[in-house]
Amino acid sequence: MKIDSGAAELRAVMAAADLMLAAARTAPKACGSDHLEAFALTGEEKDRLAESMRTYGREKQIDFIVRDAGNVDASPVLLLLGAVNDPMLIADCGMCGFKNCGACMKNGGNCAFNITDLGIAVGSAVSVAADHRIDNRVIYSAGRVAVETGLFSEKVRVAYGIPLSVSSKSPFFDRDSGDNKCIERPKK
Repeated sequence: MKIDSGAAELRAVMAAADLMLAAARTAPKACGSDHLEAFALTGEEKDRLAESMRTYGREKQIDFIVRDAGNVDASPVLLLLGAVNDPMLIADCGMCGFKNCGACMKNGGNCAFNITDLGIAVGSAVSVAADHRIDNRVIYSAGRVAVETGLFSEKVRVAYGIPLSVSSKSPFFDRDSGDNKCIERPKK
């Protein structure tokens, strides 16, 4: 039996996506408390998000979001991981920048533990992709637009996307930087 390379590569990407979602879910979490939303998009749902990214990027005049939409287009699957903002209620923590969890919630802050757990989950997921030689890149833009368009529950305000690809050359490198201007910090 002859197995087509393209079909095998697609199956490999999809299998890796499943394993990446499992790795994100089982990644260590503060107090063993799970505040992660994670899922994959393929087909028309992925394409709709890519189009929403282009629209958002053009409206906000953020060129790198438009560029990143092309990376989503070039990927058969996109993983999305988001932190449910649910403060840990640790007395006198202050790691979020507020005096306590009550002040954090009142002022619309994000729990530092929830955000840290998201970072650990993303790291666990991309390590699985690396172990399976699946090209990937963590992109803020896909997560941001997924939050803005309501793909996550309303308690998720911080998310990342991870497009996956198998090709002779990774579509996630040697990208046009576009007008990738970050806001400059004031000089002290």
